[in-house]
Amino acid sequence: LKAKLAKLRSELLNGPGGKSAGSKDAGRGFDVTKSGDTRIGLVGFPSVGKSTLLTTLTGTRSEAAAYEFTTLTCIPGTMKYKGARIQVLDLPGIIEGAAEGKGRGRQVISTARTCNLILVVLDAGKPLTHKKIIEAELFSFGIRINQVPPNIKIVKKEAGGIGYQEMTPQTKGMNAEVCRMVLKEFKISCAEVILREDVTVDQFIDVIEGNRAYIPVLYVFNKIDSITIEELDILDQMPNYVPISSRDEWNLDELMEEIWNKCNMLRIYTKPKGQIPDYDEPVILHSAKNPTVEEFCNRIHKSLMNSFSHAWVWGRSAKHQPQRVGKDHELMDEDVVQIVKKAG
Repeated sequence: LKAKLAKLRSELLNGPGGKSAGSKDAGRGFDVTKSGDTRIGLVGFPSVGKSTLLTTLTGTRSEAAAYEFTTLTCIPGTMKYKGARIQVLDLPGIIEGAAEGKGRGRQVISTARTCNLILVVLDAGKPLTHKKIIEAELFSFGIRINQVPPNIKIVKKEAGGIGYQEMTPQTKGMNAEVCRMVLKEFKISCAEVILREDVTVDQFIDVIEGNRAYIPVLYVFNKIDSITIEELDILDQMPNYVPISSRDEWNLDELMEEIWNKCNMLRIYTKPKGQIPDYDEPVILHSAKNPTVEEFCNRIHKSLMNSFSHAWVWGRSAKHQPQRVGKDHELMDEDVVQIVKKAG
């Protein structure tokens, strides 16, 4: 039944044929060129202070007024933090039913899908049910907030039926029979399924559909100047939350630090031979685990690895200063790297 509902819901949202949520027929997103090292989207109800927050963070003028739906299109701005250029998108306010297209909601959410991080801006003086409504709208549009993709492998085959393997015991409702029924609903009759972690049926369906976006989310409670300390203590028990006042510029430092940590950003400085390192323009890498020298080279230019010989590294990841390393050496935040190319 869950598989049937998921299939019908995606047809309802994307039209028959199941076009992905970002396709042309699904309501075009706002055309904003991606710039900088990271992209952040401000999502929230109308009149919660998204435009004021954009103006405060980036200096970009975004129309702010005392009535709802002041912002009608996507307004980009760029800010610098720890040497990284972060693009911030002020998206129009979304309303209940946005995933079905109400109030240009589908354009707003399809633009949010392209972001590295979503800031859900909420009014601290309004009820917390707003948070639940926004979560539901993002969920129904295929955005899985603060989740990682499930460790499930599905390989379609020409023949041989359904092969089902569990690497860990399943306690959340998955078994061979459920797997077979869900695959049948999606017209898959021959496949090899390997579950490497304990998953729910919904997560299994997400992997089959294959068009889910797993994006970290930070809940930004704006206008904390209008509530009491006792109410703030209650809000403080929530995870992934930052209280701010964009008008009075309260607590913006903590917001910036949380954005940095949520995006898993690392700074790597480059050093040309015989010169001092360039500390003004670091190369920004996104990685939950420590990135390798190869990832660093690919971030600069894809062709760099063809002529790569070795690298000299100064910093926390080096056993001694400097250390000669190969392409598999793992880098740490604020390392200095000098790349040496092959002779000839």
